[in-house]
Amino acid sequence: MNKSLAVGLVLGAVAASAAGAVAGYRMIAAPSGAHVISATALSKTIKTPRQDCHDEEVTHTKPVKDEHRLVGTGVGAVVGGLLGSRIGGGNTRIVTGLAGAAAGGYAGNKIQEKVQKGNTYTTTEKRCVTVYDSREEPAGYEVVYELDGKRHKVHMDHDPGEMIPVRDGQVMIDKPGSASKS
Repeated sequence: MNKSLAVGLVLGAVAASAAGAVAGYRMIAAPSGAHVISATALSKTIKTPRQDCHDEEVTHTKPVKDEHRLVGTGVGAVVGGLLGSRIGGGNTRIVTGLAGAAAGGYAGNKIQEKVQKGNTYTTTEKRCVTVYDSREEPAGYEVVYELDGKRHKVHMDHDPGEMIPVRDGQVMIDKPGSASKS
């Protein structure tokens, strides 16, 4: 055999073997998963109700025994009539007495009303309202990934990193070592 033919065959075999090795390495080293484009952490708000109680001073008006204020009106009319009858002389004493009785009755009524409204007492009462305490809890990740040239979105309970493993054409969304979801 010709020496240059032998060298050519050997070089050709070496080149073919090298090309095959590089192609095989690329197949082995090629990522075997879906490329993660984004992983956004999600959270949910948990509201817990509780009672918030405090003591509050409350002012009450005592019950009224004479709601029409007859005593104040009567006493005021008598006193006003007596005072009015002291003014003037003769027939004018009757007129001034009647006017004094009317004015005294009105004044007595208003005085008794003011006294009744001011007749109060104070108690301490417990007042409660429902308030909500809020806290944030992790709710997984919204993951956008690319597989076979198409974009997909999936919810995962962990951050997948840069790649999501793929088995039989399906992404494996469970953490490695965790039980598979059915």
